[in-house]
Amino acid sequence: MALGTIREVSVSAPAVHADVAIESLDQEGRGVAHVAGKVMFVEGALPGERVDVVTLKERPSYSLARAQVVRKPNASRVTPRCPHFGVCGGCTLQHADPALQIAAKQRALEDALARIGRVRPDVMLPPIAGPAWGYRYRARLSVRHVAKKGGVLVGFHERKSSFVADMTECHVVPAKLSALLPRLRALIAGLSVRDRLPQIEVAIGEHGDALVYALVLRILEPLSASDEALLDAFAAEHGVEFWLQSGGPATVVPMRSDATPLAYTLPEFNVTMPFAPTEFTQVNYAVNRALVRRAMSLLRPQLGERVADFFCGLGNFTLPIARLGAFAIGVEGSAALVRRAEENAAHNGLAERTQFLAGNLFGDVAPILGKMGGIDAALVDPPREGAIELVKALSERASSEGLRAIVYVSCAPGTLARDASVLVHERGYRLAAAGVVNMFPHTAHVESIALFE
Repeated sequence: MALGTIREVSVSAPAVHADVAIESLDQEGRGVAHVAGKVMFVEGALPGERVDVVTLKERPSYSLARAQVVRKPNASRVTPRCPHFGVCGGCTLQHADPALQIAAKQRALEDALARIGRVRPDVMLPPIAGPAWGYRYRARLSVRHVAKKGGVLVGFHERKSSFVADMTECHVVPAKLSALLPRLRALIAGLSVRDRLPQIEVAIGEHGDALVYALVLRILEPLSASDEALLDAFAAEHGVEFWLQSGGPATVVPMRSDATPLAYTLPEFNVTMPFAPTEFTQVNYAVNRALVRRAMSLLRPQLGERVADFFCGLGNFTLPIARLGAFAIGVEGSAALVRRAEENAAHNGLAERTQFLAGNLFGDVAPILGKMGGIDAALVDPPREGAIELVKALSERASSEGLRAIVYVSCAPGTLARDASVLVHERGYRLAAAGVVNMFPHTAHVESIALFE
């Protein structure tokens, strides 16, 4: 079985290895093998397969390779749906069916917890999954005017490269956006600023029963009157709305004053979350709804309790906590997001059951914890760096104030495992449950959720 080509840094004299046995997947979706006493990471290979590979890089302790021929395929190997797979860097696992992808992510979580944290959950939760295709409601598309490739390119970067992939379709975004990619290329080619427009940020929101497609154009110089006319015509024909960004996030404005507001909903909790197109929201609405449901079932906020939501963003977990009866305190490093969260609480009639604070959660967190007063439970949803200082401070408070539970939502198994080690081995918590969240199908990105009691 021959495989497509993948752009990669080549070695001066690449070695070919025949019949290499693939043992597992690593956290970048590559097959893991051992050849000549050294670990080999093989792009395009799946566990249990035997493949012929060509080396791409050699290092003293490991090598990087690419599968050229699959002699014995995994039963879960499938034909990639997208013709750009292998070149575009947006996906790494389209050659594996969804069940294998989720199993690999669960193994990555279990391995990280055992190897880094030296912990094992009492219960492995069922994986949270949603639609495999058309799920991505946010995307950051790069734009390049490349005369050698016939004009403007719009898409994700090529794999391990700063080049923009020559894309005409994308199956992880909604079908409407995929169909617009060639049209966007033609549109931008006709603009006077085509060489000064490096990026389009896409944000799709709900408005009643319809979807709103907001396309934020990063422009490095003003549009001409002709440019504006072309954009207006495109927006009217294709049902999208353009926003313009001339500098930092504060400069983002709708091109037309009657732009439709963006929002997403959490119907189970009767919550609607307005947001601006460059504000952080989860890319996968279906999985986010399931994730919030799972988090609330683990956290169990009760009437009369005070529950903290750290790294709260615009209130994705805070407002459901309040809706279930607890007094919810959201903490976020960005003052702008705190203002948005306060607006969202008021929009949902929850202002009196919520409080939002701006504070740095990566350094000395004592001042912010002091402002909060007593809390009964906490939800922590940090970025990839994890929340080691916060975890230490929360667990110290727990011994004196009875913090009954911490629900930890993670986008990096390694830092979750590190923080779990502190909670379990140094602070006396137990890891009651953990499970994976397939927020990004066809990628190796592992999201997870854990309950500490």
